[in-house]
Amino acid sequence: MTAHTPARPRKKKSRRGKFLIITVLVLGVLLVAADFALAAAGEYQIAQRMREKLQLDEDPSVRINGFPFILQALRGDYKHVEIRAYGVPIRNEQQGVDLRDLDIEADLRHARVELADLLAGNVSKATIDQVDGSIKIKALDLNRLANQVTPFDKLSIEPDNRAAATQTPTPDPKAPKTTAAIKLSGQTNVAGKVVTLTAYGQIALVSGAIQINIDDIELEDNSLKQIIPQLRQALAIKIDPGTLPFGAKPTAVEVESGAFKLSGVITDVPLVQR
Repeated sequence: MTAHTPARPRKKKSRRGKFLIITVLVLGVLLVAADFALAAAGEYQIAQRMREKLQLDEDPSVRINGFPFILQALRGDYKHVEIRAYGVPIRNEQQGVDLRDLDIEADLRHARVELADLLAGNVSKATIDQVDGSIKIKALDLNRLANQVTPFDKLSIEPDNRAAATQTPTPDPKAPKTTAAIKLSGQTNVAGKVVTLTAYGQIALVSGAIQINIDDIELEDNSLKQIIPQLRQALAIKIDPGTLPFGAKPTAVEVESGAFKLSGVITDVPLVQR
């Protein structure tokens, strides 16, 4: 009988293969971690500059989208940078602006700055192809402004979905909307009696500000219908927040649950004032 030659052990090759796989995985994790660390450093520098530019009390939230970050950094072109700040007060007595709870958002499209300058905090030459800026005016400010005329309480802001269902579609659905249907709900006080109301109307963009116009008011107590004209006039409020982030001019308005939103676009702007 012919003797069988025993197979050679393959342990060494198997160990080498496992070691190679582990090495590749470790390098991948390290590269990803380094990429995120570098992005975080860039976000910190932008947050510092935006705190100064937007005159905020705290650093805004900054997120540089896109992975890997290093490829954008090497090109000096960051395709989409998100900037968010919440609960921001804006007061300008000369212009009659007194808002205390704004949400400010800015989406930077193609922010252009060299990586070395960004990490050093030197963004004097940085430019942005386009900024989509917006400001949200929430119910807290609406209540306060309405109280300057008639005492209101617990005013809430909602889109009027009834009106949206009956509106004729615009020829260009992508065109900025300068009006939006609203539903305001809350309470007021009449001769010591709490009156619950629901108001329907629209907001319109007028000279860069939001103008509220009320068409109809429903009262929980129908015996008080005589006060409806007074309430309609009291809720005809104009809210002017001034310019949007980076000096963008408001071109559109919309209603969200709990807020009015003003938005606009500006192109070819510096990251910071020169």
